[in-house]
This record gives sequence, structure tokens and C-alpha cells, in this order.
Amino acid sequence: MKKIIILIPVFNDWESLIKLLKEIDENIKDIKNISFKCLVVNDASTIKQPDLQKPKNISSLKILNMKTNKGHARCNAFGIRFINDNEKFDYIILMDGDGEDRPEEIKSLIDKIKQEPKKSVVAKRIKRSEGPFFQMLYKIHKLVTLLFTGKNINFGNYSCITKNDANILSTKASLWSSYSGSVKKNILYLNEVNSQRGIRYFGPSQMSFFKLLIHSFSIIAVFKYFVFLRSIIFILLFFLLKSYLGKILFLFIFLILLFNFLIFMTSLRESETELSKSQLNLKNITEITH
Repeated sequence: MKKIIILIPVFNDWESLIKLLKEIDENIKDIKNISFKCLVVNDASTIKQPDLQKPKNISSLKILNMKTNKGHARCNAFGIRFINDNEKFDYIILMDGDGEDRPEEIKSLIDKIKQEPKKSVVAKRIKRSEGPFFQMLYKIHKLVTLLFTGKNINFGNYSCITKNDANILSTKASLWSSYSGSVKKNILYLNEVNSQRGIRYFGPSQMSFFKLLIHSFSIIAVFKYFVFLRSIIFILLFFLLKSYLGKILFLFIFLILLFNFLIFMTSLRESETELSKSQLNLKNITEITH
């Protein structure tokens, strides 16, 4: 029997987690020959954890309580490393805890895994639920990422990764900053399933413009050497077009240099040392048995 661990980071959003666990339970009840466990990384929540109940179709529910808040991406990084070092598993499913990763799509991820068991699967976003302004910013992010890295990164955290790929990712410094960027860079062969971004169960979206900017730069920073190389090529092309561009040439060059500086500064968020000692931030583990 294959073993799948569902990894969910949470900061204060316990109400959403309770609903998410119920919906996961409902959507996995008919899946045969797979044992499910769930690990919730409590990112030093300031709201007291309510009484949680272990879903019927999940054999184990553990809450990993962190000492200090590290943020969503680093909870995932810690969780992957913790599972890789401490748990018996065949696959890890990463999900957001707010309902935006729809539990009904777990079946699609698992169906694809059954077809090709040695390939990890990512949930490719084909439809988003945010407003038009956010969607426009997201399209700009994808275009800039493609131009400067040559990579089309059309997925987020929602995915099902193999034990082998989890082992690879658990040692990469970039995982401390960006999950999707690390997956795209280090996992050569990926399968995809179509996915629609769900609507948050409770409250407004936590993704501000600043957080979106950091998220975007963190992904691009994983490929910083590609960015530097492509930037040189762009600058050379602009010089070839100097007679057509005129003084605007210097504006383009300034913007490219500024962009590279910001990408370099963002890349400093990556840290193999912080990743390797992330377990020191673990306060305790609570196991929900009923």
C-alpha cells in the first residue's frame, strides 16, 4: 500500500483548516490502496489552536508547532525536510490551508501518479479566482519570468512529489525561498494536471501586492544566473538598436540593472544553512488521535 503525506502550512487560519480537513476526508474516502497521513505546520500562530478532530480516512494527523513565524514558503521547506528525514512515505501532497487548493483535485493528482509512479505532478493553473487587477499582475509575473529565465512556471505549491524528488529538494538552498522555482529547476521530469484556483473559505486573500512581488522575485531568483546572462544579451540588443531607441536606451538599461540588483538581493533569502537547521525552530509536535 502506497503512503501519501499531505503537508499543510497554517498561520492563524484554523477555521479554514477544519473545513479543509473535512473536505479532504470526503474526497479521499473512495481512493483504494493508499494510506493517507496529514502534517500541519503551525507557523507560530498567535490565535490559539482549537480542538481538532482527526478525519476518518486519515490514519495520522500531526501538528508541528514552530517557535517563531517563518512564512508560508519556509513552512513548506521545513515540512518537506522533516518528512524526508522522519517519516515513511511514497509521496507528499502540498496544499495551502485556506481552500484555494481545491481538495477535489487530489484525485486528479493521484490518478496521474498512478499512470507514471516515478514522476512528480504539479497542479497547472488554468483558471484563477482573484480579481482582474491581481490576474493582470500575475500575467505580468509569468511574462517577466519567461523572458528572463526561459521558464514557464504555471504552478504554485499544490503538487504531489515523489519520495525521490522530495529527497532532492530537501537539500536545495533555493527551497528555503521558493518551492515552485526549486521544483522547476531541480526536477527534470514533471507531469501536470489542470487546476482551478479555489476561493478562500474564510476572510480576504492574504496576498498583498508586496507579497506578490516578493513571491515573483523569489521564483526568478532561483534562476539568477540565467537572469544575468539574458540581461547581458538584452543590453547588447538594445545597443544594436541604439539609433532607433535614442535616449530611451539608457532608461531600458537602468531598469534591467535595477531588476538584476533586486533579483540578487532576493536570492540572499536562499539558505542551505537555514534549511538544514530549520528543525531547531520546532517547538513540539501534537498528534491528534480522535
